[in-house]
Amino acid sequence: MKKLLIVEDEKILMEMYLAKLNKQGLDIFSEVSAEQGLATAKKEKPDLILLDILLPMGSGIDLLEKIRKDESIKDAKVLVFSNYDEPDTRARAIQLGAIDYLIKTNYTPNQIAAIIDNILKYDKNTN
Repeated sequence: MKKLLIVEDEKILMEMYLAKLNKQGLDIFSEVSAEQGLATAKKEKPDLILLDILLPMGSGIDLLEKIRKDESIKDAKVLVFSNYDEPDTRARAIQLGAIDYLIKTNYTPNQIAAIIDNILKYDKNTN
């Protein structure tokens, strides 16, 4: 079973995505802060991390930098998903190896579920 870690501090959004993504047969973990996200990423080694940028206890960029420096999870696939649309932050996330930088308001939960499914299916077909 593929593992997905969602790092999102907005409770309503987290619940909405968990409700949608739980139907996809994934083992889903969720955290509300960068610090907790890092700990869970190290413990669970998710196949994909859905990462918000504006988080308590460190930004999503801080978390992505820590992931890339940690040997045990440095190759983790990360999809940034935020309403923080700032060009330098977007560029930094892509520079750090994020698959993409999606703006939340531009996507429905169904579209996000399809994007996640496609990333994980592609991953399965190449391994």
